Amino acid sequence: MKLGLLDAIGEKMRWHQTRQTLLAENVANADTPGYRGRDLKAYGFEEHMKSLSTAKIATVTTQPGHIAISGTDADGFGPRTMNSFEITPEGNGVTLEDEMMKVAGNQMDYQAITTLYTRSVKLIKTALGKQA
Repeated sequence: MKLGLLDAIGEKMRWHQTRQTLLAENVANADTPGYRGRDLKAYGFEEHMKSLSTAKIATVTTQPGHIAISGTDADGFGPRTMNSFEITPEGNGVTLEDEMMKVAGNQMDYQAITTLYTRSVKLIKTALGKQA
């Protein structure tokens, strides 16, 4: 059984895990010459819900003159290069303090979303009469 809200929360948890990996790479390469930090595009539940509603729609070319439309298979988590305002003489654009603040914020957000997921599952189990 698929529940839209739990799917969206699970997707948000995966987003935080992916972001944590990129932030860890930024911290690890803070002294690497020429390295540019990366981060993820901000996650939005609206985009997730739109992707669910349009995922079931497919286009078909029925005439030779029709233009085929194909969607992207990207998961929306693709890393993007950050705009670095502080560049070291070696060309590195990572500020360690900023990255550590992002790591801490990401960890707190991940903990909050996992708590929400756990409580939602417990609420569903209670509603179904299965005490956890």
